[in-house]
Amino acid sequence: MNDMYKVLDLFCGAGGFSLGFVMEGFEVLLGVDVDWIVAETYKENLKVDVLCEDITNVHSLDLRDVVGTDVDVIIASPPCEPFTGANPRREVNVLDRLYRDEVGRLFLHAIRIIGDLRPKLFIIENVPSILEPSLKEAIKHELKVMGYPEVYFNVLYAEDYGTPSHRKRVFISNFKLRPRTLKKIITVEEALAGLPDPEEINDVPNHVIKPLPPRKVKKIAKLRWGEELVLYKGAGRKVLPNWIRLHPLKLAPTVLGSSRFVHPYENRLLTVREQARLMGFPDDFVFKGGFDAQYNMIGEAVPPPLSRAIAREAFKLLRRS
Repeated sequence: MNDMYKVLDLFCGAGGFSLGFVMEGFEVLLGVDVDWIVAETYKENLKVDVLCEDITNVHSLDLRDVVGTDVDVIIASPPCEPFTGANPRREVNVLDRLYRDEVGRLFLHAIRIIGDLRPKLFIIENVPSILEPSLKEAIKHELKVMGYPEVYFNVLYAEDYGTPSHRKRVFISNFKLRPRTLKKIITVEEALAGLPDPEEINDVPNHVIKPLPPRKVKKIAKLRWGEELVLYKGAGRKVLPNWIRLHPLKLAPTVLGSSRFVHPYENRLLTVREQARLMGFPDDFVFKGGFDAQYNMIGEAVPPPLSRAIAREAFKLLRRS
């Protein structure tokens, strides 16, 4: 009899959230995601099937039929675009981001499936903007209606758990999440150490240089550590940097799907593999698709060191229950 705790991953992405649970001995039964390139990446690395479907068309009973058993944990990473301050087209009305925005409503479908399948534990990941008071209360209400009166908004920093980049995220759950933190951060230089020269033939997956026009190379050659080449507008006229030359002795900034980082010492962008290291992915984790798709799925992932710390806490609670 298989007594491993069972996990369902909604909006599974490339698999960063699932990977941490697998590392801690959970059995992930199924991922759900609408993006086929992401689904192929997930299947290749996790060796777990993906239901590649729009979640609005996914019935909870169909999921139960596919997995063939009850699930102990549902993890979910609904799209953050409707909520994040990096989105210049974010709805001005806070509640419209959840109830009116077509992508924002996907969050409600995650709650629907959680309510239908009744896992012992659920964990929903999103950006800190989800903590807007009215939005927070709305989410708590939706989960309470589904039978989960105790809801916690746990704010965790990925760098506290061995991720070499800053990342503040909120994990909404029906239990308090307080993983043990590490005492030392991992710097960019430490994270990138040991990789072969990407200009040479090597056997490290996704470790090739994306060519840049000569004019752009000249521009990034002038960047000092921490300086950016590009500024773009987020929500509320907020100005955000991109194409930042990384400081070797510091944490990397938050890795987003759109993030492109300049190498600390070389006049080039980080390879996909180097960017994946900033999120704590192991070198044998292979990303499918073109350059942009690969960078994007890394930036949208839950960093595996953080997801593993969360899984460890979930395991302890399930063992005690």
